[in-house]
Amino acid sequence: MGETRSDRPESRVARLFGGCALERHRLLLGLVGVACVGAGILVAVLVPDSDGPAWAMAVAGCLAAGVLLLTRVALALFRSTGP
Repeated sequence: MGETRSDRPESRVARLFGGCALERHRLLLGLVGVACVGAGILVAVLVPDSDGPAWAMAVAGCLAAGVLLLTRVALALFRSTGP
C-alpha cells in the first residue's frame, strides 16, 4: 500500500511550502508568460525601431521569456506522471 501525503509526519508549514512551484502556481506562471509575450509585442509596436540593437534585443528577450514559460507550463501539463 502506497504512502500518501497525509501519512507523512510533516508540519503544516512544510506542506505549505513543499512541492514544485510549477505544480503549485501553474496559472500564475502561465499568466506571467502571456504578459511577457504581450510586453514583447507592445515594445515591437510602440517603440520605433530606430533605437537599434537595444530595441531588437528587448523584443527578442520578452518574446523568448514568454514562450519559454508557456512551453514549460504546457510540457508539465502533458507530462505523464507514471508509476
